[in-house]
Amino acid sequence: MVADIAYMQDQQQSISRMHQVFATQQRAFKQHPMPTADNRIEMLKALKGALLDHQQSLIEAISTDFGRRSADETRLAEILPSIEGINYVTKRVRRWMKPSKRHVGMAFQPGKAQVIYQPLGVVGVIVPWNYPLYLAMGPLTAALAAGNRVLIKMSESTPATAEAFARMLAEIFTEDQVAVITGEAEVGEAFSRLPLDHLLFTGGTGIGRHVMRAAAENLTPVTLELGGKSPAIVSLEVPIDDAAERIAFGKGVNAGQTCVAPDYVLCPRGRVDELVTALGRQFSKLYPHLAANPDYTQIINPRQHQRIQSYLDDARSKGAQVIELNPRTEDFSQTRVIAPTLLLNVSDDMKVMQDEIFGPLLPIVPYDSMDQAMQYVADRPRPLALYYFGYDKAEQQRLMEQTHAGGMCINDTILHVAQDDLPFGGVGPSGMGHYHGHEGFLTFSKAKGVYIKQRFNGAKPIYPPYGGMVLKLVYKLFIR
Repeated sequence: MVADIAYMQDQQQSISRMHQVFATQQRAFKQHPMPTADNRIEMLKALKGALLDHQQSLIEAISTDFGRRSADETRLAEILPSIEGINYVTKRVRRWMKPSKRHVGMAFQPGKAQVIYQPLGVVGVIVPWNYPLYLAMGPLTAALAAGNRVLIKMSESTPATAEAFARMLAEIFTEDQVAVITGEAEVGEAFSRLPLDHLLFTGGTGIGRHVMRAAAENLTPVTLELGGKSPAIVSLEVPIDDAAERIAFGKGVNAGQTCVAPDYVLCPRGRVDELVTALGRQFSKLYPHLAANPDYTQIINPRQHQRIQSYLDDARSKGAQVIELNPRTEDFSQTRVIAPTLLLNVSDDMKVMQDEIFGPLLPIVPYDSMDQAMQYVADRPRPLALYYFGYDKAEQQRLMEQTHAGGMCINDTILHVAQDDLPFGGVGPSGMGHYHGHEGFLTFSKAKGVYIKQRFNGAKPIYPPYGGMVLKLVYKLFIR
């Protein structure tokens, strides 16, 4: 009882601080509603410098939160793309800020039209636990480039990272510029109810619905980066090791705890055994052992470990063939390690085929024709990513044009996310809106259309009273 009271008091204190910081950022934005390009570039460079200075403490914090996560994996998947993203935006933000000239029709001359890009105000970012640094840094970079103030809610599942990240930001930003909010689910719920000028949420589809519902009360625009079951389609002609190597990489990173990880594989029926053998070979190359391998990430916490284990148990009980890729037959009972595991003979009534897996389980679904494989994808909610393996250019084009997903790789997995000049975002159940690169700048800006004229009023002939000869001439010239 005492612990429950203390818990609620802590959450209320976090919520109270959140409202205070939000009000402070609102006031600060009203005083400085249009930061210059130099202001923005200065902040972005400071952010990059801080990230470089604090990278070791952030790597250690992330590993602490996961129980074990490779330092190289954090550098490659979180720090490197964050630095690259800052570099990309810093070089281009001055050009992006310039007003865009637009056409004015003859009927409205003399006049000029342009679009100016203004900051929205205070942007909120809700960060998930799987890539707690990169999925905070990406939106933060875009929001700062667009001239906003930023309020960041870190995941309760990564407290060490949240503390290290907040400490880093406090060295370069005042709270009226950028602030980190921590707390449990109650704080996250209150965060999504703030009358923010834009809210970006990354997380599960179910929680995304709640976030959008809460934001709707304030008509807060949202960008939802969700997930879903991202398929990998293996073609009939692709060399099987080419596909297996890249699927194993995309599934193995962060032990499959990646929103764009291959969720299941569609494989020609006659190549399933070949693919199983190749995946076993490739996973063993990447991870020759698992229990104490610093390159292989643990599952983030006991709750997520139990969730994945329940999917595995459910699939096994319903007839799935389970192939654990455990090269040294190690015992993981005292850890949160789950070995890469292939599942055959899966069916739609299994949880593993209904929910996003977000772990190292990989169902393989056989197909008899590419039409059938594409129909399988089309009959299900649109995924965040789709992967195709095959070197037939015509079939590549067909898959690009006739399937729907938030993003796509041809003969690779997950690396489309790291391309700064590509928009990143879902479609339908996998999300809405985009960010990264220029699309991030646009997401966090108001593109305001402006029509300008000076002393001479060329529109005066169309003012009432109507019926004059000039108006009839206008009709004759332009309504045709």
